[in-house]
Amino acid sequence: LPPAMLKDAEQLAKRGNRTMSELMREALRHYQRSRQLDEINAFGRSRAQALGIAEADVVPLVKAFRRGRPASRSGR
Repeated sequence: LPPAMLKDAEQLAKRGNRTMSELMREALRHYQRSRQLDEINAFGRSRAQALGIAEADVVPLVKAFRRGRPASRSGR
């Protein structure tokens, strides 16, 4: 780590009563979750695009699904 970033990390660890190892593990877990969510969102966007589902269609489609009946998509 660059010296300034290392100093910040040490201060964060101290304030959180953590070791540097604990802080780094927590940071890695956070990064991994963030990447997973990015991948899930990208998959969802690509599937929606392939199915012709616009963002405005999502809420009506979810509500219709929960009611157990089909909904129409905007523009169709």
